[in-house]
Amino acid sequence: MTPEERDAFFTVHRDLPREGPGEAADVHWAVTQLGLEGSLDVLDAACGPGADTLVLAEALPEASITAMEKTPHFVSETRARIAQLGPRVRAVEGDMAQPGGPYDLIWCAGALYFLGVTSGLQGWRDALKPGGAVVFSEPVLLNTPPNDAVCAFWEEYPQITDLAGITAQVTAAGYTGQAHRMIVGAPWEAYYTPMQARIDMLRTQSPDAVLTAALDENQREIDRWRAAPDQVAYALLIVTPE
Repeated sequence: MTPEERDAFFTVHRDLPREGPGEAADVHWAVTQLGLEGSLDVLDAACGPGADTLVLAEALPEASITAMEKTPHFVSETRARIAQLGPRVRAVEGDMAQPGGPYDLIWCAGALYFLGVTSGLQGWRDALKPGGAVVFSEPVLLNTPPNDAVCAFWEEYPQITDLAGITAQVTAAGYTGQAHRMIVGAPWEAYYTPMQARIDMLRTQSPDAVLTAALDENQREIDRWRAAPDQVAYALLIVTPE
């Protein structure tokens, strides 16, 4: 990706509520499943614009929360979003491959695949406190073999697998799966509806060729999701080191 293409991509993705499918209920589900409370240390790895950071702070009102993101303008958006929460919640520019810690919880929504499930979890083992957990979402096939619409949506992620395949990667990292839930339907609509509105707005501003290409690419993604909204999914998994 050229610098111009990168700028165009982030122009499309600027000022969106979140950078991937999900909803507040996902965070609350994980917190409830793990029985989390008190003065915990929490990392929101690859936090994007901070949608889940805010929910983590609300769900864990005594926790110290670090939101980590390598894209500077997402760090700025997160800081603006959490400004009213005070010093216990902070946003830092950094690489989730070097998370620091240790943490009671590492939350990672739709980004662990950049490191690879197995290698990413292995790299995070030393960043967890004893008894700590990782909660992450990962693209998943609900049915195998997938239909043509699902194949088209995931064509740029050929390593996608079903839940059993993700579980095998978790096991290979030396972790045990504790619980999971599927992210399908409404959480994706919540992601794509604001993006559609931004695409439509940017098209009214006489975009140049590079930005037009980025708008077209993101529109294709939305259209492909709309062709199979009940089949395109993430799995949200709670895992702990063995």
